[in-house]
Amino acid sequence: MKAKELINKLNNSGFKEELSVLYGPDSNVLYTQRHRYIKAIERFIEIYPDHENVHIYSAPGRSEIGGNHTDHQHGCALGAAVNLDVVAIVAFHEEGVIRLYSEGYGMTEIDLSDLEVHEEEKGKSIAIVRGIAARFSQMGVRIGGFDAYSVSDVLSGSGLSSSAAFETMVGTVIDEQYNGGKAGEIEIAKIGQYAENVYFGKGSGLLDQMVCSVGGFVFLDFRDTDNPVVEKHSFDFAKEGYNLCITDTKGSHSDLTDDYVAVPSEMKQVAAYFGKEVLREVDEKEFYKAIPALHGKVSDRAILRAMHFFGENSRAIAEADALDRDDLKRFFTLYRQSANSSSSLLQNLYATKKPLEQGIPLAIAVSKTVLGEDGAVRVHGGGFAGTIQAFVPLDKTEAYREKMDALFGAGSCYVLRIRPVGGIKIV
Repeated sequence: MKAKELINKLNNSGFKEELSVLYGPDSNVLYTQRHRYIKAIERFIEIYPDHENVHIYSAPGRSEIGGNHTDHQHGCALGAAVNLDVVAIVAFHEEGVIRLYSEGYGMTEIDLSDLEVHEEEKGKSIAIVRGIAARFSQMGVRIGGFDAYSVSDVLSGSGLSSSAAFETMVGTVIDEQYNGGKAGEIEIAKIGQYAENVYFGKGSGLLDQMVCSVGGFVFLDFRDTDNPVVEKHSFDFAKEGYNLCITDTKGSHSDLTDDYVAVPSEMKQVAAYFGKEVLREVDEKEFYKAIPALHGKVSDRAILRAMHFFGENSRAIAEADALDRDDLKRFFTLYRQSANSSSSLLQNLYATKKPLEQGIPLAIAVSKTVLGEDGAVRVHGGGFAGTIQAFVPLDKTEAYREKMDALFGAGSCYVLRIRPVGGIKIV
């Protein structure tokens, strides 16, 4: 569609059905999103004035619901796509070049005749784009190229997977335009992981990419990491009277690498005692029998973290089942058990090297004073610093947001919806 026609349609309340799926039916929210799209199209025109016809793509961020630190042990996890997303305005051409201007990050340009790994690009977004294009090329897909402008409201560093949303967006653009959509959601997630692992240089698992690409509630079983079990579930928390809230406690992630690395490392130390690489390969009953023998062979914390894994792995399965059965009471019971396990066994609520900085425990404690017996709250994502997650009753949401914003600063608490779809071409 012509860019000016798109702007005119958006100005006249167009795309109501499509946008309601992504952002919910609230008229004020839809108004905000339409103007966000219009601004994005106008920025595209400024950057690429020679294009007349454009397309719009969207890919969501994600929130981890269950399975805290289980994926790296080939365990099970439950995640959900949310209504924060990266939006891209795209025009295609046959120049053999991808140009992508990301708001806040600037221009990325790659020549499609050069899809080799560039060491100097590792850690940069250009590596992601090159890696995704390379993977499609390896699959036999001929990519003509495109010009794009993207803007994202997925919070960077919040545990909502802004990088996976970006990867899903790029993968969806290429798959839809040059591959007839044949790769599909699961393969797009794998392509994003490949680009992140090989080209970007980050050894991530597949959880983030899969949830962003598939959308909705997604249960994942990573026993076979090359072919994970992926099950899409549906449950409308808003209809049941709850909002999903993410609060940024503004804790610094700097100097936390050792804390993050220690979690999988210590779990693998326990697995190694049994001659296995990861805890999923260890029999749970044999583990509990061996705790006296393990004591002194590995650290006490490693044993506790292994205990967390076995409990959390089972809970992720049970949480998905509870949602399928519309059993909200059971889901919240499991969710609270998971929260307690992360606190007491996994121990990822704050960094031991910064014992006086306990933003996450403080946020959880204050949350409980607002929620009482209603809703539930827990650490979100990797932990040690960053965000908490809470299911908050609709009638307590405004009071909850005010309390969190008063504690951590205006705009710290985000009220989200579960988005039922992943990466998508809107027009």
